[in-house]
Amino acid sequence: MIGLTGTTRLMKALGDETRLRILHLLDQEELSGTDLMEILNMGQSRISTHLALLKEVGLVTDRRAGRRSYYSIQAGTAASLWQRVLSESKASPEFETDIEGLESLRRRRKEDTRAYFDRVAASFGDQLLPGRTWEGLSRALLQLAPRSRYADLGIGDGLLTLMLSEVADRVTAVDISKEMLGQLETRAKAKGIGNIETVEGEIEDLPLPDASHDVAVLSQALHHAEAPVRALSEAHRILVPGGRVLVIELLAHSEDWVREKLQHRHLGFTESQLEGLLKEAGFKRTSVFRGARDPQPPHFMTLVATGTRA
Repeated sequence: MIGLTGTTRLMKALGDETRLRILHLLDQEELSGTDLMEILNMGQSRISTHLALLKEVGLVTDRRAGRRSYYSIQAGTAASLWQRVLSESKASPEFETDIEGLESLRRRRKEDTRAYFDRVAASFGDQLLPGRTWEGLSRALLQLAPRSRYADLGIGDGLLTLMLSEVADRVTAVDISKEMLGQLETRAKAKGIGNIETVEGEIEDLPLPDASHDVAVLSQALHHAEAPVRALSEAHRILVPGGRVLVIELLAHSEDWVREKLQHRHLGFTESQLEGLLKEAGFKRTSVFRGARDPQPPHFMTLVATGTRA
């Protein structure tokens, strides 16, 4: 209930043309004081005075975002009265002019955004942008993956295994290193993840049943295999008909130091080599393409390959 004094103040607030125009604009969308100054072509002090009075009688509410305040219509008895006033004045020329000003503001915002991206287009990939991480992108894209049974063959640091567990019914993590698997179990337990099964074994001789998984993943694991085609054949064996393999590998390179320091058996693969290995292992509908180039020297290039068990 609004008392007599409150009603008087509310009626006074609605008795001013500028305040009605402000309310009409805020009825379209949330706007800042600067936006209202631009549309109505009025000074800051005048706009601020009107907004303060509208807030005081309960017609307008505001929120802070950084250094700016944004205003919108506040729900309630006062707003209901405003709607009745609006219904009688919708076609007024002042309101129509203000809508044109609002449309002009919207167009300027779009132009400012377009101009920014045009300006930085050449160097955009080199900029430090908030929230742009490969891990974040991978997690987002994984939300589109089917909920099914995954086999992560050669887990490395286990990061991909943990991400797969977020969307999978079950993940079987296979690695030759008991310590690697132990680290994964510790991290999974700390995160409350319970759908990962760790299996110690070689990717060229998987201790897994035939046709037991829907997706097999070999991320930077194939170059560690003595016989890559045997590892891919094992991935093929454990997949159900229609199951898919995802291979993330290095493009062929000449950095021989990785053999001793990182235990690589192969210095990457060419596109045709990797596709040939997939086909030799029995995969159909194969695809191999270049994923990304490491920005740090020696600038390793990543290959992404897929195939399907017929």
